[in-house]
Amino acid sequence: MGHMATPTELRPVIITGMSGGGLSSAAKVFEDKGYFVSQNLPPQLILELMDLAAEKGSPVEKLAVVTDVRARIFKGAIMDMIEGARERGFNPFILFLEARDDVLIKRFDSVRRTHPLQGDNPLSVGIERERAELARVRDTADVIIDSSNLSIHDLRRAIQASIGDLDSTKQHVTIQSFGFKHGSPRDADLVFDVRFLPNPYWIEELRNFRGIDQPVSDYVLSRPGADEFVDNVVELLSSMMAGYKHEGKDFVTVGIGCTGGHHRSVAVSEEVGRRLAQRGGVDVSVMHRDLQRH
Repeated sequence: MGHMATPTELRPVIITGMSGGGLSSAAKVFEDKGYFVSQNLPPQLILELMDLAAEKGSPVEKLAVVTDVRARIFKGAIMDMIEGARERGFNPFILFLEARDDVLIKRFDSVRRTHPLQGDNPLSVGIERERAELARVRDTADVIIDSSNLSIHDLRRAIQASIGDLDSTKQHVTIQSFGFKHGSPRDADLVFDVRFLPNPYWIEELRNFRGIDQPVSDYVLSRPGADEFVDNVVELLSSMMAGYKHEGKDFVTVGIGCTGGHHRSVAVSEEVGRRLAQRGGVDVSVMHRDLQRH
């Protein structure tokens, strides 16, 4: 066992967000990473659990708790618990999961569950109330993941990519390619549009390749303006990261979009990720949201 955790060393993870947003999938990812994961404890008990885990000699080195809007039946809401953890000297990492209303409704219908806040009203009312109740928590989150367009496997990959190595003191940047026709990512801090570059889709011999394949990558990155654009994005991100660090923001998600999310955005994301990683100082993950979608 490593050295004993103290409140400032143990970084508890709080997994929260919309019911149906993927909280249990996230819990599984942390379990697989060796975390002690506790689900649906009342807020007051979560704070006690953090204290216990941080005690000298505690067998718990990594702790994650899952808490959602159902915790409201107990005294002290999620936000109070987060503030309470900070007062105790912890620096909790807050992962917030959400999805679009239509997707949440479909998920609830498929498992025939009622929403904890809907009462006698339609499901959409419950979802709307929950969004309002969780707005402050969402604002304080370190990472927000929108699972609307993600399969279970993609969601697991997105969680792993966006949290990186939580023990590291490095900042973490996730570069995510996407297709505008499938909607802009709501979980991105910054979004860049590469639809100004010629689309390889219209070139017969490139159509069936993707941006991760050499022929498409070579084509996209050799177009006028592409190299300069990548340089500018890397430069911009590097200068912003210092400011983000000063503001305590260690996790940044950057969306790079083209029409379908197959060619241009993928090639550019890979190259931005490569050059950013080369500079050092930050942890970089690249993921492609819509690579498999039609």
